This record gives sequence, structure tokens and C-alpha cells, in this order.
Amino acid sequence: MFTDLREFIKVLEDNGELHRIKKSVSHELEITEILDRLVKNNGPAVIFENVEGFDQPVVGNLFGSHRRMALALGIENVSDISLKVKDILRLVQSPPESWIDKIKVLADLFTLSRSQPKNVKNAPCHEVVKIGDQVDVTKIPALKCWPDDAGKFITFPLVISRDPISGNRNVGTYRMQIYDERTTGMHWQTHKGGAQHDRVAQENNQTKIEVAAVLGADPVTMWSGSLPLPPFMDELMVAGVIRGKGIDLVKCKTIDLEVPANAEIVLEGYVIPGELRTEGPFGDHTGYYSEAALYSVFHITAITSRKDAIYPAIVVGRPPSEDYFMGFAGVQLMLPALQMILPEIVNLYMPAEGIFHNLIIVAIKKEYPGQAKKVMYGLWGLNLLMLTKVIVVVDETVDINNSSELLWRITANIDPIRDVTILEGPLDDLDHSASKRKYGSKIGIDATSKTHLDGNTRGWPEDIVMDDMTKSHVDHMWESYGL
Repeated sequence: MFTDLREFIKVLEDNGELHRIKKSVSHELEITEILDRLVKNNGPAVIFENVEGFDQPVVGNLFGSHRRMALALGIENVSDISLKVKDILRLVQSPPESWIDKIKVLADLFTLSRSQPKNVKNAPCHEVVKIGDQVDVTKIPALKCWPDDAGKFITFPLVISRDPISGNRNVGTYRMQIYDERTTGMHWQTHKGGAQHDRVAQENNQTKIEVAAVLGADPVTMWSGSLPLPPFMDELMVAGVIRGKGIDLVKCKTIDLEVPANAEIVLEGYVIPGELRTEGPFGDHTGYYSEAALYSVFHITAITSRKDAIYPAIVVGRPPSEDYFMGFAGVQLMLPALQMILPEIVNLYMPAEGIFHNLIIVAIKKEYPGQAKKVMYGLWGLNLLMLTKVIVVVDETVDINNSSELLWRITANIDPIRDVTILEGPLDDLDHSASKRKYGSKIGIDATSKTHLDGNTRGWPEDIVMDDMTKSHVDHMWESYGL
């Protein structure tokens, strides 16, 4: 498994999945336009080796395809990540019976123990250390992505903080608008872990939250910051489990936090609880500009880096963007855990156009009346899935990745007055459609077949399917038809 970003870049290059651009390019708009075209046309990852006005290269579109996402996770197919999670959950659910099973469990537990983060004293990310007046974040080639953006934004940081009371670590990916040499925005949204730490600090009259923003690490760790994990789960520990090896951490120079030792760049600093500043607008993953609003402020006390640091960027905008492929892998990771809570779930899909929180399609094995609604309410009650605006439930036989079949089943199977549920609840900070910020209505659609169990007295028609004998005959005769 990869120890840092550089090893991943080399593997991408060896597999024909990375292109180097030596021509001079601008960090304002030009890089975004290149990356946006590539991700929408199944293009490669790119290293921009000559960014006007900066010494550091920029790498982008690292995860912008299912193949690169699988390479990042060290698996053949992105869906294989579910199998790894199922194996881990099986250790918890089913105690071993035979002595062979017990030996296997011991081996698996040993592997899990090796997945814990471990502290080291020396680290590549400390090859260059700048503290105090030496700090100048404007020298990092952060992008101005879209014409109406408020400025330059760091778009792919791993923001590390700790709960002021419990000490639990949170790692999130929150954009950071650069204000000046030593100050940025901290766009941790209301429902995210970092914002929760801010609220806890305010409630307990704490004057400072120490924060580190990591730019560039091994690909699994970079991806882990986007995962919608419960607050009690440490993203760095989860990354170690997926990697099969714990992440090396090193203590920061000016704050009491640990960061990945093999990071490219680390911004150390603090947030003053309750301090707010206007952030945005920003061309967001919704495909619209998110409005300017008040968010926390990050004060930088140190910048540490490798001598030849590579700056990672991600561009979001009108879907599909790179974050879709990261989110698809995240769904595969979380699916086995969801199935423990809602065992009737067979599959779950978040289309790119739904930008994660707008649309979830879920296929279930239906066994009793009201089960589709039970699943809707269950999903709305789970962590960040509470923000989902539309949930569509279909039968287990439906190929939910096939948009043609999906639209056919939905429109054919629903009686709106019976099958549509509307309620109110929390919405994502970025949802622009609701009349109030962060709160509005949601819709659940039961597109499953309706039998007598649902009170349907008319019966339900069979699907039109040709019989196997005729299909076999036509297969055998196909060439003779001259088609």
C-alpha cells in the first residue's frame, strides 16, 4: 500500500493514468478548466509542473475515475471495498467456532492492531519549517477555480481537530479561502465534525481550538477526510484499516496535534471559537455558486513541508466532478454497516447528479407493508444521511445503476397520493432551494411493486420477459438472419 502521495503518482504514471503538463499555466481559472474537461471525459490525472508565479507543482484529478479510485484503495474494483468491511464486521458479529476459524480471527485481529496510527519523531513533512513571520500561505499555488469565486481557495485539505472535551479526533475536508499571508476561512459546515468541535469549545468557554490542515498524503488518507463517518470513529484509524497498515504520525511544531508524517504540506494553527468572517462565494459541487456567508477563521502559526512539495487540488462544479468518484467509493465502504442497521437494503446508489445529499436510490428486499417507509425514516435518522433531500426505494431486482430502468420503474410503479412522503428536517448548508438556510422539506418515494400486502386489490402485472427456449433458439440462429 502507498506510503505517500508520490508513490501513488508513480503508480498512476506507470499505468498510463497520469499526464505531465510542462507548459506554463495559470492557477486562476486555467487549471480548473483543464481539470474539469478531463474529469468529464474520463481523462487522466495531471501534474502541472510550471504554475505561473509559484515554485510548487499542482496535481489534480487524482481520483477522477473508478479505475484510479480502485488503484488508490489497492483493489481491483471499487465495490471490492465492501468485502473488506464485511470481513471486519463479521469478526464483531459472529464469534469463531472451529479452531481454524479462531486462528483466522486471531490473524485478522493482529492485522487490525497493526492498522492503528503510530507516532514517529522525524518526518518528511518537517524538512522545511516556517514559523511566525516566515508564514505566507499565499505562496502556495491554491486555485481560483471559477470566475465569481471570492478569491483563491485551498480545496483539498485534511483538516484535523480534536473535540475539546472528549479529545476525539476528527478529520474533514473543508475548503479554505485564503484571506492573507496568515489567515484563511474554515468552511466547516454546521453538521460536520469540525463545526461540532467549535460549538463544544464555545459552550465550555474555551478560547482556542488547535487545527492542522494537511495538503497531500497517501491516497487512502486523503480520501478518508471525505467519508461521512460517525463522530466516534477516527478517520485516520479507518484509513489504516483499509491500508492494512497504520499511518505514521508526527507531532506538529506549534500545536498539540499529530499529522501524517509523509504529508506534502501542513498548515498549523488555531480557530477562535465564535470568530466569524465572510467566506465565499465559491463555485461548489452543487454546480452553483454557494453564497457568501459567515464561517470560522483559521489563524496559521506554522507551515511545514517537504523540500520539493507537491500541492494537491480538487475542482468541483457542475456534476460529475472528481468528488463523485470519491463519494461512490465511500458508499461502497459504508454499505455493509448500513446493512447491519437496515438488513433489507440490498444496494444503494447516489447518482452524480444528486451531489450526494440530494438523491439516494436504495434497493430493498421487501417482505411486509410499510417497509419502504421504514427504510426512508431509518436513513434520515443516520448521521449525515439526515441531509438527504430525496430518497427513492425500489425492489431488489432493479438495477439501480441503470438510469433507464430506474426511471421506468419509478414512473410506472408510483401512485403519488399513496407512495410519496413529504416531511421537514435539516438540510445541507449548501442547499439553495429551501426558503430557510439549513432547514426545509424532504421527499421519500416508494417505487416498489405493490401487492396484497400493501392493500393492493388489483394485483400487480408481471414483467415482460422472453422465455429461455426462444432466446436460446434466436442465439443459435442469429448469424443466419444476416443481421
